[in-house]
Amino acid sequence: MLFESYSAAKLPLANRIVMSPMTRSRAVDNNTPNALMASYYAQRASAGLIITEGTSPSPNGLGYARIPGLFNQEHVKAWKVVTDAVHAKGGKIVIQFMHCGRVVGQANLPSGAKAIGPTGQVLEGEMYTDAKGMQPHMQPHALSADEIAATVAEYAHSARLAMEAGFDGVELHAANGYLIEQFLNANVNKREDAYGGSAANRNRFALEIMRATVAAIGADRVGMRISPHGVFNGTGGFEGVEAQYEALVTEASILGLMYVHLLDHSAMGAPAVPDALKAKLRSLFKGTFILAGGFTGETAEKALAAGQADLIGFGRPFISNPDLVARMQKGAELAAPNMGTFYTPGEAGYTDYPAMAA
Repeated sequence: MLFESYSAAKLPLANRIVMSPMTRSRAVDNNTPNALMASYYAQRASAGLIITEGTSPSPNGLGYARIPGLFNQEHVKAWKVVTDAVHAKGGKIVIQFMHCGRVVGQANLPSGAKAIGPTGQVLEGEMYTDAKGMQPHMQPHALSADEIAATVAEYAHSARLAMEAGFDGVELHAANGYLIEQFLNANVNKREDAYGGSAANRNRFALEIMRATVAAIGADRVGMRISPHGVFNGTGGFEGVEAQYEALVTEASILGLMYVHLLDHSAMGAPAVPDALKAKLRSLFKGTFILAGGFTGETAEKALAAGQADLIGFGRPFISNPDLVARMQKGAELAAPNMGTFYTPGEAGYTDYPAMAA
């Protein structure tokens, strides 16, 4: 099944293999995509669907060094080179909107931007910056209701720009402790207004972004990534987490989102998403369901055959295997990635991994 074609809403895919979003930190000039990034994604266009690295819909969201943005016309023109390169090879590509929120190193932000979050609680730990090395995370500004509305509007604006840039859709990153999950997670969101204090209120920000993005470009072009039980960036489990995500996914299904993308980080040491919760969320969402997290070709086939998902996401194997689809089809050995070049600028460990020998 893994190599069979599939349609996600109105988007035809050559196979059921998804290239998961992965930060690669190659947008070296003003957080703007470049020709090197176009080559990287084009090399991997045999995936049924590419989901780009996390891309900020706002200057305030550029928390990491050299991550790309999509909030102005310069970004649109640069991303259009990427989408054209992928489409020329028959691929499909959606852009992931990742607003870092409080996960910010001050030296990474452009002039005039600020760290934001549901509250002013500082994230423990440090963030790498090119200018000053490791630095403590910034003190975030707690968003007012009006500022929340403006942030929601930024997502919708960037979604419209994504259509100008030629993307096949957008993915809302509501996982891994970034801004949307900062509102979802009860360990982070200590608000006492309409955006905190209950499961429904914690879901409100995510739902407002979903609705605004759907209104901007259509539900069949919008996906969402979630990671219930994830622990990254100061999140972690909390009482009622499963019921809260069930309500969130139900609303996503009512809206008619193109897909829900469920990430299980247990392969990297985080608590597993219980199988029962995966099955429940799968049953609640009537559109395309993507599972990601530690899959091999063999385990992906089993998950598809069991009806656990429609598509399977692969992350790190795509870094060092630009022809991952062909390798899995032939049962060929996979090349190991060089972790030392995951986030460094330049082509080393990025576009220089060779395809299989003929």
